[in-house]
Amino acid sequence: MMAGSTLGTLFRVSTFGESHGGCVGVVVDGCPPGLAISEDDIQPDLDRRRPGQSSITTPRKETDTISILSGVFEGKTTGTPILLLAHNKDMRPGDYNELGQLYRPSHADFTYEKKYGFRDWRGSGRASARETLARVAAGAIAKKYLKEHCGVVSYAYVSCVGEHETTIDPLSVTTEAIEQTIVRCPDSSIAAKMIRLIEDVRDDGDSIGGIIQGVIQGVPRGLGEPVFDKLHADLGKAMLSINAVKGFEIGSGFSCARMRGSEHNDTFYAEDGTISVRSNHAGGVLGGISTGMPILFRVAFKPVATILKEQDTVNRKGENVSFRAKGRHDPCVLPRAVPIVEAMGALILMDHVLRHKAQNQ
Repeated sequence: MMAGSTLGTLFRVSTFGESHGGCVGVVVDGCPPGLAISEDDIQPDLDRRRPGQSSITTPRKETDTISILSGVFEGKTTGTPILLLAHNKDMRPGDYNELGQLYRPSHADFTYEKKYGFRDWRGSGRASARETLARVAAGAIAKKYLKEHCGVVSYAYVSCVGEHETTIDPLSVTTEAIEQTIVRCPDSSIAAKMIRLIEDVRDDGDSIGGIIQGVIQGVPRGLGEPVFDKLHADLGKAMLSINAVKGFEIGSGFSCARMRGSEHNDTFYAEDGTISVRSNHAGGVLGGISTGMPILFRVAFKPVATILKEQDTVNRKGENVSFRAKGRHDPCVLPRAVPIVEAMGALILMDHVLRHKAQNQ
């Protein structure tokens, strides 16, 4: 029986831990030896994901300090499993006592209990987005290897919050521009509107969703394993495994349904013996295999399910009840989800790079 906490074929990551347990961590297996890595290479991405980083995120105070406990010697990976661990510090399980007896709307409370027979109700337990800390830590290793050994550079940014959406060219964006605002949108005028909307929603005790744009540049040609492990299929699985994600599209995505083939086809051309593609409606993948063009994708996040408004639900006795959520929650998950999207993209690319090397070298 396969466990659902492991991702990857040759570059495998297995996460563990709960929202209000002792720690959250990940085992990374299959990382090539000799990669220079330290906590200082991993911590910056965790700082971008951690709670309490701005006025529009949850006020929970966690430093998310990562420790490398195995697989690295004298500053380099040994080729053996890498254990990354971060201890939970600011835990308040008492905020969730009421939840042991009822099912929150749009949460995993009901389904976890039906699957396992009981559940960890402390801040959603394993279903909490706190688990994504482990993904970001593992993704930082993948990002470093991909950049140094393959020239792959990836980034993501918030392109839409509610009705506010930027039309900025994804390939013109810089990481500096992304990090200039607390909402992580590189379009400063739209970012200001997004922030005001999130603040208004927060003050109303509600939440709001949005979209994150992902960009991966410098991708080698030929990555992907048809037919079931197509590159974009694996990217879709990875993104849809992130908490609160409800949609994934690559390239033209759903808009292609309104186009003709003459509009959508990416035509090839040759120049000085080099074959290139004029457009990129495919988003960098054809037939499940990378073309060498930038991989462009979008990830849709629903509004955070926990809101401070009174809601109707049912309890474990099957009785209709009402409740008002307590605890510390994000009014919009998008700003903190940016490094998670980057990490998941890097983990998939890393796995496919190693699979390609194993097949062709």
